[in-house]
Amino acid sequence: MTPAELSRTVLRVVRRAVDEGVLRAPVPERAVVERPRPGGRGDYATNVALKLAGPAGRPAREVAEILRALLIGYEAISDVEVTGPGFLNVTLAQDTHASVVRTVLTQGHAYGHGGALAGDVVRVGRGPLADAVARLAHAQGATVVRTETGEPGSLPPALVARLGRDAAVWSLIWPTATAAPDDLLVQRETNPLFRVRYAHARTRALVRNAGTLGFEGGEGGEGGEGEVRGEGGLEREGYQLVRVLVDYPGVLEAAARHRAPDRLARHLDMAAEAFFRFHDTHPVLPPGDEKPSVAHRSRLALAEATGTVLAGGLSLLGISAPEHL
Repeated sequence: MTPAELSRTVLRVVRRAVDEGVLRAPVPERAVVERPRPGGRGDYATNVALKLAGPAGRPAREVAEILRALLIGYEAISDVEVTGPGFLNVTLAQDTHASVVRTVLTQGHAYGHGGALAGDVVRVGRGPLADAVARLAHAQGATVVRTETGEPGSLPPALVARLGRDAAVWSLIWPTATAAPDDLLVQRETNPLFRVRYAHARTRALVRNAGTLGFEGGEGGEGGEGEVRGEGGLEREGYQLVRVLVDYPGVLEAAARHRAPDRLARHLDMAAEAFFRFHDTHPVLPPGDEKPSVAHRSRLALAEATGTVLAGGLSLLGISAPEHL
């Protein structure tokens, strides 16, 4: 369950409470779902009960308890806790995290695309920033209209000559990521663009090498879920990586809605860092003559899904995702 799906679930619960007469308040157009703040609990938190308390004429915690009782009945939700003045903290079922890998591998680069901006008309000019905004908006269902005006962020030929087109585009999309544009020439993990593209290339190498060894990722059924649930020893690093993949659709929507492709660049960098932590602690390929296990198949599926997200995100930014670096 992605944040967007959880948001829709929360709204369905509010609508049900209103229809059944246990809550008298207008159903909001959307429910904000976000990661809990430091020290918070669960996978996600929503303040919808606080928003409904005034119109309902009831204490926020009382409204939250009504919604909690309805939310806890969903199979994808393992626990809901009311905290503070009336926040709902939701913990997803572990199988939900595993299903994200299957969803990414099934949808490919279309994962995270949707209709959040359907009916909106987004007007953009020309240049790499405008192009990235246009792709993000289109991926969320908006109608993109090009204007004839240029934009200050057009690629200077001298910058392209010095950095190459991909690095030049990255430097405009996320200008604060490096101390100076020339830092993007450094082919090491201190360079965020290299870090993202190297992570993608590494995932593709793992898939190729696994094919040479005669096995594929276990993206479905028992083989695909064991690791994410912790049964194969994935634990914290793999769980953190899955959470980054779960958050990706919400990042795409926010980047499109706010015309801020740097949000996507930041998230791709976060995904790359999470992937390297996972990769360094959980070998994807079996060593020596060891036969591939369920754990190896599951790790490979997670690595492949990560590479798919990285390639899809880079494509939306207008940056290539080479399979070899």
